[in-house]
Amino acid sequence: MATAATMVPTSPSDSVQKRKRSRSPEDPEQPPLSRRRSVSPPPARLVDVPKVVDVDPARRAERERQLAVRIAEKELEKLEKEKDGKKGPEFDAKAEFAKLTSTRSGGVYMPPARLRALQEAASKDKASTEYQRISWDALRKSITGIVNRVNVANIKNVVPELFQENLIRGRGLFARSVMKAQSASLPFTPVFAALVAIINTKLPQVGELVLTRLISQFRRAFKRNDKIVCHSTTTFIGHLVNQAVAHEIIALQILVLLLERPTDDSIEIAVGFMREVGAFLAENSPKANATVYERFRAVLNEGSISHRVQYMIEVLMQVRKDKYKDNPIIPEGLDLVEEDEQITHQIQLEEELQVQEGLNIFKFDAKFLENEERYKQIKAEILGEGSSDEDESGSEESEEDEEDEEAAAEEKQGIEDRTQTNLINLRRVIYLTIMNALNYEEAVHKLLKVQIKEGQEIELCKMIIECCSQERSYSTFFGLIGERFCRINRVWFDCFEQAFRDYYETIHRYETNRLRNIARFFGHLVATDAVSWNVLDCIKLTEDDTTSSSRIFIKIMFNEVTESMGLKTVAERFKDPEVRASCRGMFPMDNPKDTRFAINYFTSIGLGPVTEEMRDHLKNAPRIIMEQRRAMLEAESSSSDSDSDSSDSDSDSDSDSSSSDASDDSHRSRRRRRSPSPRRKDIKRERSDSRTPPRRDRRDSPSPPPRYRERSREREGARNASRKESPPPRRRESPRRRDYSPDRRDRERPRARTPPPLSPSPPPRARRDARSRSRSFSPRRGKDTRRDASRDRNYDRSRDDRRRRSISRDRYARR
Repeated sequence: MATAATMVPTSPSDSVQKRKRSRSPEDPEQPPLSRRRSVSPPPARLVDVPKVVDVDPARRAERERQLAVRIAEKELEKLEKEKDGKKGPEFDAKAEFAKLTSTRSGGVYMPPARLRALQEAASKDKASTEYQRISWDALRKSITGIVNRVNVANIKNVVPELFQENLIRGRGLFARSVMKAQSASLPFTPVFAALVAIINTKLPQVGELVLTRLISQFRRAFKRNDKIVCHSTTTFIGHLVNQAVAHEIIALQILVLLLERPTDDSIEIAVGFMREVGAFLAENSPKANATVYERFRAVLNEGSISHRVQYMIEVLMQVRKDKYKDNPIIPEGLDLVEEDEQITHQIQLEEELQVQEGLNIFKFDAKFLENEERYKQIKAEILGEGSSDEDESGSEESEEDEEDEEAAAEEKQGIEDRTQTNLINLRRVIYLTIMNALNYEEAVHKLLKVQIKEGQEIELCKMIIECCSQERSYSTFFGLIGERFCRINRVWFDCFEQAFRDYYETIHRYETNRLRNIARFFGHLVATDAVSWNVLDCIKLTEDDTTSSSRIFIKIMFNEVTESMGLKTVAERFKDPEVRASCRGMFPMDNPKDTRFAINYFTSIGLGPVTEEMRDHLKNAPRIIMEQRRAMLEAESSSSDSDSDSSDSDSDSDSDSSSSDASDDSHRSRRRRRSPSPRRKDIKRERSDSRTPPRRDRRDSPSPPPRYRERSREREGARNASRKESPPPRRRESPRRRDYSPDRRDRERPRARTPPPLSPSPPPRARRDARSRSRSFSPRRGKDTRRDASRDRNYDRSRDDRRRRSISRDRYARR
C-alpha cells in the first residue's frame, strides 16, 4: 500500500512553489520597466488524467480529482491481479440484475445485449427470484400483446396463443389488460367479451375474476359520478351477459340502480346498457324487460330530464319496436361457445367482492416449478396432446386449402352474383354514412369516398330519397345533400332527374307521410334549379292520366316550390318558352274538359295565376270549334258533289224495292180474307178486344192537308155507289191514302152497317195484328215521304179491318 500512496497525485497548490516578490525600484514613483514571472514546474503525476472541460474551475478540479482516484484504483487492481496471477469474474450477474429490478422504474438503461447476458446468467437457477421475475415480465408483455391484437377475423387463432401462456398465474394481468383494452376501444367490446367467454369455458376462475373486477369498477365509478367509466363498464357487463358469462340478474340490478333516481347521466347510461342487453332480456326475461320499459316510459312522462335524454328514450323505444336489428345478442362471427359448455357466474351487485389486486404484481413463488408443470398438463388437455405436430400438419393442410381456394376462385371469376349481396352492402354503407353525418357537407364528403361502380350512381340517389322518406317529417338536410350532388357533376344531375320520373310513375305505392317527404325533396331540387324544369314533361294533368296520389304529390311539390320562389316568380317561370314546351302536359288545351280540370286543379292548390292562358283559350274555344266544323262541312260538301251520280242509282233501286213490298202486303191481306171465320165465343172475345180506341180531341189530332181530304171524299162517294149496285165481295183495290181525322171515321161507321154480301170473316190473328198496327200508328208532322207511305198503308189496313167487322156484325144480327 506504500506504493499506492506514492502514486496518489498531490494537489497543484502543494507542488507549485511560492513566487518571490521582485524588488521595487528605488524611485517608488516610477513603475518598473518590465515584470518577470517565474515559471511553475510541471506537476509530478504518475497517472495521466484526461482533461475535464467545465466552466466552474472549482468543480472542474474536483471532477479531475475523482477521475484520477478511479483511474488509480483500476491500476492498482491490475497490479494485484498480475501479482497474484488469479483472474475472477468480470461482474456479479445476480447482483447486477437485482440492482436493475430493485427500482420501480426498472433501473437505468441497459443495452439489449447486456440485458440478455444478465438474463442468461440469472436463468441458471430457475427457482430463483430473478428467474421468476424475468418470466413474470415476459408473461405480462405476451398477454398484453395478444389481447391488443385480437379481432373478429383472428380470434380463433389468438385463443390458442393465449392458452400457451400461464393464464392461471397471470389471470390478474389478463383481467387488467382486457379491461384496459375494452375501455380504450368500445366498438371492440363484443370481441373482448367473446374472448373472455372462450377462456371461461376452460378456466372459470379467469372469467369470474374479470366479472368481479368489472362490477367493482362500476360501483366505484357510480359513487364518483364517473360517467365515462360507468358507460364502458356497463357495456362490457352487458356483452358478458349476452355471452352467458354473467347471469341476467346483474343486468337487472344495474338497471334498477340507474333508474331509481333518474338523472340525465344515469338515464343515458341506462339507455346505452339497455340497447346492448335488451335483446337478451326480451328473450330470456320478458316480464322483467317489460317492467324496465315501463319505468323508462314513466321517466319520459315525468319530464324531469332534458330533451336530449328524452329523445334517447324515444329512440330506444323505436329500437325495441324494430326488435334490436342493429344490436343482436351475439354479433356474427362471435358465436364460438356452445350453450352447454358455458359456465355462468351469479354475482350480486351488493355482495362483497374479492377483487384480488395482489394478482397484478410480482410475488415470489416457492412452488414455481411445480405450478409450471401443472399448467403444462392443463394446457395439453385444453389444446390436445402433440399440439406442435398438429400445428405443423395443420399449417401444411392450410397451405393446401389456400391453394385449392385460389384455384377455385380463378374458376369462378365468370360467375355472376344474382343475390344482390354487393348491392345490399352498398345501400347499407350509404345509409350508415348519411345517418352518422353531423351536417350535409360532411355527408356529401363521405359519400363521395364510397366506392360506387359505374352504373350504380342511381342507387346512391335513390338511397338519399329513401332515407328522406323514412323521416317523420321532412328535413332540409336531405334536400341540401341532393342539391350539392346535382351541382357537383352532370352524372348526379341526370340520375336525380331519372329518379324523379321513376318515383312519379310509382308514387301510388307510398303512404301519405313518405309521399309528402319525397314531394318536398323534389320541390327543393326544382326550386333551387338543382334539376331542370324539363323533368315536368312526364306529368299529364288530366283526370284520366292522374291518380289521387299523383295529384297530392304535385300539390305538395308545387307548394314547396312556391314557398321557396314566390308565386309571381313561379308564374313568370311557366311563361318561359322552354318551360312551357316541357310543361305542355300540365296545361292541356286539346280538350275543353281537360282544360277545365287543369284550371280547377291549379286554382284549388293556390296557383290560379298560372291558368290565365288556359282561361283565355277556354273562352275562345266555341268559336274555334265552330270554325273547325265549318271547314269540315265545306270539305264534305265538295266531296259530296263528286258522289251525286252514285246516289241517283241508289234511289232508283230503293223505289223498286218499295213497290215490291207493297205488292207483298196486298197478297197477304187477300189470304187473310179467305180464311174461315171463328166460333161465336171467339168472335165476341175478339170483338171486345178489337174495339177502337177512345175518340181524341180534334185539337190534339193533326188533320191532313185539304187535298187529301177532298180526294178521300171523292173515293168514298164512288165506293158507296158501286156498293149499292153490286158490292164486290172479294175484290180489293190497291191501297190508297185515307183521311186520319176522327170525324171521318164516325161518318164511315153507320154506312158500314148496310148488309153487304156474305164473305168469310178473317181470323182473330189478323184482327189483332190490325188492332196493334192501328194503335201503334200516330201521324206526325214534318216527316219524310217514306214515313208517309207507310202511314197510308197502315191506315188502309185498319179501314179494311173495320169493314170486315161491320159485315160480321150484320150477319150475326140477321141470324
